[in-house]
Amino acid sequence: MTSKSGSTEKSSPIRLGALEQQVMDLLWDDGSLTVRQIIEDLDNVPAYTTIATVLTNLERKGLVRRERQGRSVLHRPIISREEHAATLMQNALLNGGDRAASILHFVDGIGAEDVELLRGYLSSKDERG
Repeated sequence: MTSKSGSTEKSSPIRLGALEQQVMDLLWDDGSLTVRQIIEDLDNVPAYTTIATVLTNLERKGLVRRERQGRSVLHRPIISREEHAATLMQNALLNGGDRAASILHFVDGIGAEDVELLRGYLSSKDERG
C-alpha cells in the first residue's frame, strides 16, 4: 500500500474464510442484517453462535460494524465489495514480486470490455494529471 508520504508498505490482505465470505456477500447485498437474518439467508443452517463468532471476527478485521436498532443488533459492512476486491489486488501487487509482470499477466487475462474500461480510465487520469 502507498502511504500519504508516497512510501510503499507491505501489508497482509484481509483474507476471508468460506463462511466469512458468505456472510460478507449477504451483508454487501442487503446492507445490514441481524444474526438471525444471516442464518435464514444461508443455504446451510449454522448455529447462532457460529455466525455471531464470524461477525465478531469480521468486526475485528475492520470489515463490519455493529449498530443497535431497538432491541436488535444489526451488522453492516464498513467497506464495499469493490473496495475489498481492490485491496486484495493492491496487496497482491505489493507482495507478489515483479509488479510489472503481475500487472501484465492480469491485463492479459481480462476481457476486451474490461481492457476498454481500463484504457478509458487511464486516459482520463492522464488528462487530469
